[in-house]
Amino acid sequence: MEFKGIEKKEAGKFITRYDITYETVDHKEKVYEMISRNPDLRTREELADHPADSVVLIMHDDTGEKLLLNKEYRMACGDFVINFPAGLIDPGENYEQSARRELKEETGLDIIEIKDVLNESFSAIGFSNEKNICVVGVAAGTFTPSTSAVEEIEAGWYTKKEVRELLQKEYFAARTQAYCYIWSRD
Repeated sequence: MEFKGIEKKEAGKFITRYDITYETVDHKEKVYEMISRNPDLRTREELADHPADSVVLIMHDDTGEKLLLNKEYRMACGDFVINFPAGLIDPGENYEQSARRELKEETGLDIIEIKDVLNESFSAIGFSNEKNICVVGVAAGTFTPSTSAVEEIEAGWYTKKEVRELLQKEYFAARTQAYCYIWSRD
């Protein structure tokens, strides 16, 4: 696949839509629609070579027996979806500051320990170049409602048995579903 160019189509408040033109191996033009959090993409390198846009929080309780999940109304789906707490990294923040802020804003909980930080990953490779950093750790505290009026979130601790039940009846974000499936199997 040979990159030929990128054209900005429409800028929004949080995302910008682009058409990317490639030449396929059979020498045909392929125009691919995508969105980005970058309002000024210009090169192929910028598609992947940029700092993470957001954090994803994979938090367990102090026993390791429960997993923190949000049941959040997602406007693009028009329904509630099970997901890990997550959010954008604000300008001037590093991933740890963002993780602590987002967890507090969405759940009221605090990060007690960060056990691991996973390499950057892409959120939705079918249509976006948004990148995440997954922060894995231990959280504790008292649940409080989300501090944002535009987020409807029900945060909770779930055992492996409860997660297996959710997997059978609820909508999930794909990354959360994959982790939950593996985590809840034993």
